[in-house]
Amino acid sequence: MSDEGVVMGRVSGKVAFISGIGRGQGRSHAVRLAREGADIIGFDVCSDVDTVLYPMSTPDDLAETVSLVEKEDRRIIAEQADVRDYARVKEVLDRGFAEFGQVDIVVPNAGIVSYNPVWEWTEEQFRAVIDVNLIGVWNVVKAALPKVIEGGRGGSVVFTSSAAGVKAFPNTGAYTAAKHGVIGLMRLVAVEGAPHSIRSNAICPTNVRTGMIENDQTTKLFMPDKPDATLDDAYDAFLSMNMLPVPWIEASDISDTVLFLASDESKYITSVVLPVDAGCVEKLAAG
Repeated sequence: MSDEGVVMGRVSGKVAFISGIGRGQGRSHAVRLAREGADIIGFDVCSDVDTVLYPMSTPDDLAETVSLVEKEDRRIIAEQADVRDYARVKEVLDRGFAEFGQVDIVVPNAGIVSYNPVWEWTEEQFRAVIDVNLIGVWNVVKAALPKVIEGGRGGSVVFTSSAAGVKAFPNTGAYTAAKHGVIGLMRLVAVEGAPHSIRSNAICPTNVRTGMIENDQTTKLFMPDKPDATLDDAYDAFLSMNMLPVPWIEASDISDTVLFLASDESKYITSVVLPVDAGCVEKLAAG
């Protein structure tokens, strides 16, 4: 029971497999699902990616996620792994499955971003974003779905796409391509998973205040004439992207939606592209 006296447990008895749990949205999802009764299997790369100009999570970050989940009185299996390495992803899942005996919720969350006009992307930079944001998502799904099917209880796959998975944003190159691909993969899982009572949906956030946007690479994109700009300096530029009067949203806002789509409250919702974007896509479409 929370401090407000609201009965918790919306995913009690379930096990969630989540990529990118070291910090940001992945950590938020792990803690929120644990607070609502789920045990967690998760991983994060915990090392920098050569083509990405902002720092990735660290082993200490992953340890902090473990501590936060355990404070919710839930069990967690968490390891360092690169989502691009299918064999390693499967190893983490297999260890968690051996411990917990089931997988019910799958959240392929790990992602990276780089910026350039599409013709200026290097092959290495483009490949890294596609491999993490699309191939890595497939690796999580490929590892997890046989376990969900084996359980015979159905399940929920909650993909992390983006507003950039619905509309193209300048300078996002492989990120936009990958996030569009995630929506296609989500729809495929919805069709193929339906006979096994597996639901599949994609969340499309606007900018979320995590390490993915709170870094020099992103602020320079929005404030090219101010080299030392902080994210808060770019407030108005971010604000201009959204219909609602907010510049960005928090990871916990996305976790609210992950929880809903993972719970039985959404038991007949599948193959949905769900914007949690403060009206970003509609504003862009309106010009």
